[in-house]
Amino acid sequence: MPFRDVVNTLAAPFSAAPQELVKTVNRFAGISWANDQLALVYDANSTQQKIKVSRINPASPSQAPVTLIDRSENDRYNDPGTPVTIKNQYNRAVLYVSPSHELLMTAPGASPEGDRPFLSSFNLNNSKQNILWRSAAPYYEQVADVIDPAKLVVVIARESVSSPVNYYLQNLKKKSSVALTAFPHPQPQLKGVQKQLLKYKRKDGVDLTAMLYLPEGYDPAKDGRLPVLMWAYPREYKSASDAAQVRGSAYRFTRVNYGSPIFWVTRGFAVMDATEMPIVGEGDKEPNDTFIDQLVMNAEAAVNKITEIGVGDKDRISVGGHSYGAFMTSNLLAHTNLFKAGISRSGAYNRTLTPFGFQNEQRTYWQAPEVYYKMSPFSYADKLKTPILLIHGEADNNSGTFPIQSERLYNAIKGNGGTARLVFLPQESHGYAAKESILHMLWEMDEWLMKYVK
Repeated sequence: MPFRDVVNTLAAPFSAAPQELVKTVNRFAGISWANDQLALVYDANSTQQKIKVSRINPASPSQAPVTLIDRSENDRYNDPGTPVTIKNQYNRAVLYVSPSHELLMTAPGASPEGDRPFLSSFNLNNSKQNILWRSAAPYYEQVADVIDPAKLVVVIARESVSSPVNYYLQNLKKKSSVALTAFPHPQPQLKGVQKQLLKYKRKDGVDLTAMLYLPEGYDPAKDGRLPVLMWAYPREYKSASDAAQVRGSAYRFTRVNYGSPIFWVTRGFAVMDATEMPIVGEGDKEPNDTFIDQLVMNAEAAVNKITEIGVGDKDRISVGGHSYGAFMTSNLLAHTNLFKAGISRSGAYNRTLTPFGFQNEQRTYWQAPEVYYKMSPFSYADKLKTPILLIHGEADNNSGTFPIQSERLYNAIKGNGGTARLVFLPQESHGYAAKESILHMLWEMDEWLMKYVK
C-alpha cells in the first residue's frame, strides 16, 4: 500500500470533521513540534530497520513532506542525533530553531574509535550538519543540558576511566568552563581496574568488539592466564556493515550496577562485557534463519581473541547473559564446547511458548516452525552437558520470559543427565530485584563460577 498511517488533527471544541495533517509511507513513529510552520514527522519500518524524518508545515497540510533523514536505525556512524528543545509560552517542549533555520542536535557520535558524543547544527533546508563540539580522549563527554542554545551555553557531563561523571558549565563560543560538581569515586574497590576495547573479526569477516576488564595490577607476562566471564546479548541486523560498527567507549567510567558482570574482575576474572553477538540477515534473508551458525561464529571469535592476547585460559571460560542473553547462553552451551560453565538469567528457552514472534522475529510459529524449533535450546537439552546456572525472578511478568521457561529447561536438562541448578528469586520481576534478591543472585553466581570456572 502507498501509505501505512495517516495523522489527523481535530480543532477545539472537537465537533468538526478531522483534517488530514500527514500520511506516512511506513509506520508513524511520532512528531516533534517547533511552531505553526514547522514540525518533524518520524516514520519507521521495524522489519527493514529503517527510520525516516521529514519536515512538514502544519499550517499547510497540502504541502508534501520534505525528507531530511532516511537511514538504517542501526547505522550509528551516521546518526545525526536528537534535536534540542526549548520551552514555549505554554511551558511545552518544542524544537529550537535558529534564525538561520537550523536545529541543534545532540548525538552519541559513534565512530571507529568508539562513541564520541557531539553537538551540531542541522540545516533544515539542505540537511547539512556542522559539528560544533565533540568529545575527545581521554574523556567521555556528552551534552547533559542546553542552557542557552543561541549563545551555545551548555552543561557538559564529563567522565573518564578513573573519574566518575561530573558536570561543567561551558560557553562553547567563548570556550569558558566552570566546574559545577566534584563527586568522589562511588566504588573505590574498582580503582585500578584495567579497561580496554577489544577489536576482532569473526570468520566471515564481520568486525566485532568487546569491553575487557582486567584486575588491578594484572600483567599477563607475570601473572599468567585468567579465568574469563563473557557477558553478551545478541542483536539482529539487516546489514553486515551496521553490525560491524564499534559501540561503546573505552573512556567511560567503570560503574557497577546490580546486574553487572564486572563484579568478578575483583574476584580474579577477566571480564568481557558487551561482547558483540550480531545476527545478520541482509536483503531478503531473515537473520534468524542462521541464528545458531552466526552465534557460534561470534563466540568462537571472542574466545580466540581473549586467548590470542595471552589473557584468557581456554579451559576456564564461562558465558552468561540476561533475558535474550540467557537464551544465547543456553544455546551456546548446547551447540559448542567452548565454555566451562554458563549463567542464564531470566531467559526464554522454548520458542513455541512465544509463538507470535520474539525480539525482531516477525514470523509466527506456524509460518516458520523449523526456525522456532532450531532456535530453542530446549530442543537440544539432551546435548546441554556443560554446567548451567538458571536464575529467574518468580514474579517475572514479561510475556516472553515467564518463569516456566527456566523450570521446563531445568527439568529437561536434569532428565537427560546434565548438570544444572535452578534458582528462583522471590519478588523479582524481569528487570528489577529487591535488595535481598540481588544479594542472593550474586552469591549464587559467585559460587557457580568459583566451583566450575576458577
